[in-house]
Amino acid sequence: MNKQQGKQSGFTLIELVVVIVILGILAATALPKFIDLKTDAAAAAVAGVAGALSSASAVNYSGRTANSAKGVGIANCNEVSNALVTPLSTGYSITAAAVATNATSTSCVITGPTPETKSANFTAIGIS
Repeated sequence: MNKQQGKQSGFTLIELVVVIVILGILAATALPKFIDLKTDAAAAAVAGVAGALSSASAVNYSGRTANSAKGVGIANCNEVSNALVTPLSTGYSITAAAVATNATSTSCVITGPTPETKSANFTAIGIS
């Protein structure tokens, strides 16, 4: 009988335990980054909506300046959402603040629909 025939090859129990421990350490290190993604995504969504409102206000001002029959009048931060092509999703709230109608820019605040979202600022340009 050959010496090689009776031997079994494979990983020892200690090698398998070491690999499992290393994988556990890596998972414990990476897990907090994935858990925090929901808060970051919600904050990014509010910032995206704020950017859309700023853009809508600027485009509305330009269009209404060129032709007073186009666009909507903006005298309050809440009225900027009327300049959007698609209505603002439910749950978002815009802090009411007066916007002067002589092309003055005013900083407005929008808050997201979920408790973990934060507020974001957007610019409203007033026009009658």
